[in-house]
Amino acid sequence: MKTQTVAQLAKKKCQPCEGGVQPLWPQEAKKQLAELDGWRLSKDGQRLRKEWVVKDFAAGMKFLKEIARIAEAEDHHPDLHLTGYRNVAIEVSTHAIGGLSENDFIIAAKIEQLPVELKAAKKK
Repeated sequence: MKTQTVAQLAKKKCQPCEGGVQPLWPQEAKKQLAELDGWRLSKDGQRLRKEWVVKDFAAGMKFLKEIARIAEAEDHHPDLHLTGYRNVAIEVSTHAIGGLSENDFIIAAKIEQLPVELKAAKKK
């Protein structure tokens, strides 16, 4: 996979994947990951993950709802987590191939472009 910017990825549409395709090599995934702010590769190299601390429960639910809207439109569904009422974590992978595909980076890029109300930093 050629390394692409977030803007380039976000313009793309996820392609159906029912297996039979090789997952991205870790080197490819790491190069592309450098374009996505705050996303990291799982230890096994099969998932992308990002975490946010949002303003409150309602902000978390609003953010997850927007992610769900994108996931449905792309027919590529990440794992969504909301814990401690404001800790949001997203994990993406292509389950059919047991690793990462371009689709995972497309979804991550689209999520990156969503507005999210973050918890305010504590004042010193």
